[in-house]
Amino acid sequence: MSRLRADSLVNYSGSGTPNFKSGVTGAAVTFTGDITAANGSFTGNVTIDGNLTYKDVTNVDSVGIITAQQGIQVSANGVTVSGVGTFNNPITVAGIATINGGGLDVTGVITATSYSGDGSSLSGVSPSVSGIASGTLANGQTVILQSDGTVTGIATTSQSLGSATVFESGNVTDRGIDAAFDTSNGKVVIVYKDGGDSDKGKAVVGTVSGTSISFGTPVVFETTAMDYTSITFDSNANKFLIAYQEGGGNQYGKARVGTVSGTSISFGTEVQFVSEASDIVGTFDSSNNKIVLAYRDNNNYGAAIVGTISGTDVSFGSVAQFQGSDSRNPDITFDSTNNKVVIAWRHLSNSHYGTAIVGTVSGTSISFGSAVVFESARSENISATYDSSNEKVVIVFTDNGDSDKGKAIVGTVSGTSISFGSPVVFDSAAIFRTAAVYDSNAGKVVIAYKDGGNSGGGYNYGRVIVGTVSGTSISFDTSLIFESAATDNIDATFASNINKVIIGYRDEGNSNYGTSIVFRNESTNLTSSNFLGFSNAAYTDGQTATIQIAGAVDDAQSGLTTASVHYVQNDGTLSTTAGTPSVEAGLALSATEIAIKA
Repeated sequence: MSRLRADSLVNYSGSGTPNFKSGVTGAAVTFTGDITAANGSFTGNVTIDGNLTYKDVTNVDSVGIITAQQGIQVSANGVTVSGVGTFNNPITVAGIATINGGGLDVTGVITATSYSGDGSSLSGVSPSVSGIASGTLANGQTVILQSDGTVTGIATTSQSLGSATVFESGNVTDRGIDAAFDTSNGKVVIVYKDGGDSDKGKAVVGTVSGTSISFGTPVVFETTAMDYTSITFDSNANKFLIAYQEGGGNQYGKARVGTVSGTSISFGTEVQFVSEASDIVGTFDSSNNKIVLAYRDNNNYGAAIVGTISGTDVSFGSVAQFQGSDSRNPDITFDSTNNKVVIAWRHLSNSHYGTAIVGTVSGTSISFGSAVVFESARSENISATYDSSNEKVVIVFTDNGDSDKGKAIVGTVSGTSISFGSPVVFDSAAIFRTAAVYDSNAGKVVIAYKDGGNSGGGYNYGRVIVGTVSGTSISFDTSLIFESAATDNIDATFASNINKVIIGYRDEGNSNYGTSIVFRNESTNLTSSNFLGFSNAAYTDGQTATIQIAGAVDDAQSGLTTASVHYVQNDGTLSTTAGTPSVEAGLALSATEIAIKA
């Protein structure tokens, strides 16, 4: 049989397999069995009621469209598409999808639980992390990561005062109160002269919680009448050195080491460091691990001595004069940048001018440069502190030559000398009893003082004011009243573990009791290392928030300076000027977009 030709329907239902070596031609041919053929050519449709199985076919080449009603299954080697693949419904990938060619172009949304690779070439994908919001977050708000793993907006807290707390229910007499902070135990120690108990020298340990302070039981360190008490913390030995003038007509300069344990303090053996001393002040030289005491000697000359703590004992070097004429009311601070001691005082023999000098500790000795006048008028109530952020010494004083106004001046140490800017008024009324400390958390100088001029409050009220150093000058906020009654014997210290200033004073409105209060400066939760990024939307407290991080572009800003680097400020805003701490946010791409710094 050479060819089977059918002009109409051909039915074959035989039991064997028809073998058409020369072909079959017909308008319609129906086979109910198997067909074996070398080639097949169909000009119309081919309909198969069962399955079409052809395992030996290695390639299917179609110039038209292949339509599969029930899907396509590829057991091996994958699917290669040279042109454009169009999918009207989602693509589900159980494993990894690898695209080696020109990429995947999707006009809709790609959702994935994770991505593999560094993502450096992804377009329109913003690097982000998720975290639980602590407090509300606004879209585009600057965010920090907290120690508990939550995220919160960057913000500042305003200045505030706690409640006054009595530490001595007796008359804390003049020239008696001094305070220092124990960085190892996180405790404040206040020393004072107890006029209600024969002017004995006492010390009391305070514990700060929030803006409250509580005290242990006062401990006697000098059983005879004493005066001019000073306390300094040695952060190397983790001990206090208390220096004072022994009373009873002797006026010896005495000192002893104090050790805090819990809410109490114990003392080592009393040591006499000089035959006569008054106006005693102290500072810790952290570069040499020494305590330097400055005082007025038996000739009323300015003198200093270096002390070394060992265990519960202290030893002293030789006395060195810093002023060989009548000098009063010194204060002392340590410049930790230049490793120098700075002493400021009222130079009685030079028209009471405000004067300062730089000291250098070597071993157990101290030497001095030349004295420099910082105020050519009678200067009283002198207090000094060191601003480590700006590397400046700040001296506070009462300018008797200008109606007793409260003033501050910024000093710059260079070698063994010091130079000054111009004095700045912080209270235009008469002020007394100043105490200046540096708040290292806020980067500010805090001054507590007695307001003797009734400026916006009662006469002799206790006030506190904050100063900001810039260059060789200082500017001030508005003062706050911390005691609405006459105050005296004011001193202050900075508690670095809780970033609070503790003020000790005599409350003349409450039987001259020894009293303390906690001052919280304006502060920020931003540090040099906790900035995370920008909130990607608005979130409420407790919601899971998406935070855009380094490498992302946040587009929810306003008022940015295009092509300028912006810095995060303490209140969470952005500025082209670095704040304190200096935290770079990123580069502004436009007024509303910022590329977050990687």
